[in-house]
Amino acid sequence: MTISAPAAREVRLLLIGRGLRAFVDGYVAVLLPAYLLALGYGTWQVGLLSTATLLGSALATLALGAWGHCASQRLLLLGAALLMTATGIGFAGLSAFWPLLLVAFVGTLNPSSGDVSVFLPLEHSRLSLAAGGDARTRLFARYSLTGALCAALGALAAAVPDALAGLGVDRLTALRSMFVAYAGVGGLLCWLYARLPERPASEQGHTPVPLGPSRAIVVKLAALFSVDAFAGGLVVNALLALWLFERFGLSLTAAGIFFFWVGVLNALSLLAAPWVARRIGLLNTMVFTHIPSSLLLILAAVAPSLSLALGFLLLRAALSQMDVPTRSAYVMAVVTPAERAAAASFTAVPRSLAAALSPSLGGALFAAGWLAAPLLACGCLKIAYDVALWRAFRQQPGARVISDTETK
Repeated sequence: MTISAPAAREVRLLLIGRGLRAFVDGYVAVLLPAYLLALGYGTWQVGLLSTATLLGSALATLALGAWGHCASQRLLLLGAALLMTATGIGFAGLSAFWPLLLVAFVGTLNPSSGDVSVFLPLEHSRLSLAAGGDARTRLFARYSLTGALCAALGALAAAVPDALAGLGVDRLTALRSMFVAYAGVGGLLCWLYARLPERPASEQGHTPVPLGPSRAIVVKLAALFSVDAFAGGLVVNALLALWLFERFGLSLTAAGIFFFWVGVLNALSLLAAPWVARRIGLLNTMVFTHIPSSLLLILAAVAPSLSLALGFLLLRAALSQMDVPTRSAYVMAVVTPAERAAAASFTAVPRSLAAALSPSLGGALFAAGWLAAPLLACGCLKIAYDVALWRAFRQQPGARVISDTETK
């Protein structure tokens, strides 16, 4: 199935928006712990604020799944972009912890390597209408690839405050300026989303509805995804950067370079994901690339030197994202077209809720001096998730699904 010209224009707008969001998310994840430390807060506060950010995103996504099908997706995207602008302004202008925590909860800040915001289910739902089968898997791979590459470039931008400080700019002012830039990107997204076409039900060929026939499989997937997300929340990029700062004394500039290469390797893994999925199936791709990446994280946690730790983490980055486009394509393929928006939200919500609980735990473990514990727990939990996912769905017709015709 090919993408029509009108759909291709919409896809381009969504991919540009994804790239812009990923760029600012890329540097915010690295700068957030440095910013909070510069304000005088500790490792536990970094984890707590990350938890508030993810929890707020989860609740917003839950509301979207319950009532979003009644509203215009275009208007919802515009509202999310305006909220992003307000979030950047709030972080740039506030210093007290509790107001920052409130902004983190209601805003769009993303301390993780992936997209956990309310933008995700809205964009996934629109992208799923543009193509089907293998073409849809490739489209989701392009979407994820755009995010990974732009996040990598954004990680390099984390060095800007150090560069500005070298020119005589106050370090805290330099850090605040990056959140002003974040707000500016929110304004650009408003302009982009305003150019998206409305998608009335008559054009879509179906009316979006809450979960119905596919509820059982979506609930099972959501429960398993929540385990994976809880584990991932222990080492979101902000906490991984904090671990590198605390464990090895890595500089902000060096951390930015490291996360740039992490993003590049993530992007390469996303490129490989559709090729691998065509040969071994979506489910096997999700599971059999994820387990080695978790083992590498465990090795990084116990590595005696910075070079070994970075090496294991970079190898992990080459594998850890191959399940992202395949997971999205799998969910879209095993539900009815009318349920896709709700399925995207209800599989994203448990991930966000579970991921929201763990950063504060990770920060508390760091504060207690157990620096390796979050990484070890993350690796072990992710391996348990992969085994459970494979055992639960290996006999399902969709386990090796590539095209829609194989599941309908």
